[in-house]
Amino acid sequence: MFARFTPEARRTTVRAGLLSLDHGRTTLDEDMLLLALAESWPAAGFAATPQAVTPGVAGAEAVTPEAVGAEIRDREAARGRAGDRELLAAIGVDLDEIRRRLPARRTDPLAWRLTRSRLRPLNVTLSGPAGDLLLTARARKVVEVALHTSGTGAGTGSEVTGEDLLKGLLADSSNASVSILRGLGVDLRGLAASIGFLREPA
Repeated sequence: MFARFTPEARRTTVRAGLLSLDHGRTTLDEDMLLLALAESWPAAGFAATPQAVTPGVAGAEAVTPEAVGAEIRDREAARGRAGDRELLAAIGVDLDEIRRRLPARRTDPLAWRLTRSRLRPLNVTLSGPAGDLLLTARARKVVEVALHTSGTGAGTGSEVTGEDLLKGLLADSSNASVSILRGLGVDLRGLAASIGFLREPA
């Protein structure tokens, strides 16, 4: 599946996987894709907005890795459930120590694959030196929408860009990423319009 991703979009997806692991998760969810996109907000590959902030979109300046990360942590705390890191620690497994022993190629996007199971086509997995992360249904939808919308804007042919990943996030108004963006005060309709994604995101 990565064959259709630009280097930037592939790097963003891998970064989302690494952030998931850093949060002690065993799956990749769409909120981690938003956190990875926030590191180069609005997103690498945006044709309309080369600046660091989306012009004319209210609240866009609030989309920083720190702000998104804080929203994610608040939501995890509100659920009151122990994360995977805490559960592993309870049985004596130090996630940080395991991570330190991983190969140096852990962060190399070319060392990772995004594959769909032939036996279970709804299962999409991000696999690399740090392990395998099954995409949740919502993260898989982000990828599916990105693949479907790639090449429909002013991008580069049919390659999936960071902009396409953002379209995937905006496609489902019930996902956590849309809620996080709304909580940060982002004008979702304005953001969707700025990237040529006319579907109402909220």
